[in-house]
Amino acid sequence: MKVVILCGGQGTRLREETEYRPKPLVEIGGYPILWHIMKSYAHYGLHNFILCLGYRGTMIKEYFLSYEAMNSDFTICLGKNSCIDYHGRHAEQDYQVTLAETGLETMTGGRVKQVGRYLDDDTFMVTYGDGLSDLDLRALMAFHRAHGRLATVTAVRPISRFGILDLDGSSRVRDFSEKPKLDGWASAGFFVFDRRVLDYIDADPACVLEREPLEKLSREGQLVAYRHEGFFFAMDTYREYLYLNDLWAKRQAPWAVWDAGERV
Repeated sequence: MKVVILCGGQGTRLREETEYRPKPLVEIGGYPILWHIMKSYAHYGLHNFILCLGYRGTMIKEYFLSYEAMNSDFTICLGKNSCIDYHGRHAEQDYQVTLAETGLETMTGGRVKQVGRYLDDDTFMVTYGDGLSDLDLRALMAFHRAHGRLATVTAVRPISRFGILDLDGSSRVRDFSEKPKLDGWASAGFFVFDRRVLDYIDADPACVLEREPLEKLSREGQLVAYRHEGFFFAMDTYREYLYLNDLWAKRQAPWAVWDAGERV
């Protein structure tokens, strides 16, 4: 099964880091957040990725083109008989990564539609290039197969940005909760789609996946939510970037479901 990762946005709310590089290359613990996302999928046996590029997409191409050299010892022979002999094996040996230019201004639906030519299986997954989770992807896939509908979205309980006050009639504070989880559910991405979902997505670059395509699937009863009660965090702001880096530095990163021995 192939995994589509949306990597084309400009990340304007994280301008401190995205002024000179795309958000998927913003680092957590010395590794791009994109690396963390791919490691999570690979942990569950999903190694075939399609990256939808846009803003500063050439930097993501350069990252993968130099990946072997940057993550291995090697011997290089210079001159007309030049060659490189890589020593050892990094943990990403079996990754297959398709890098697809999908346009600077293209919206999420348009990006997915464009990479449809690389999707040759009956089912594929889609996620965002800035969200981390300890989601059990094997359970998510089993859930999708069991309900038999065309699309699955992962739902999480959002966390309030503010402290919540419970007031009585005299405006006295009966309870104060600092950024509690809210009662409703929000989309975390981590979609599983039947290939027929592509028919719901318009080829217009302005097509937003989260609008007409998912709204139509919902109206037709073809969209089902997988409820995830565990960790999910989207890196939108510099404060959130600092928070994720702090978790990694303290070895308290819930999303690092792969072998902790791989961490440096």
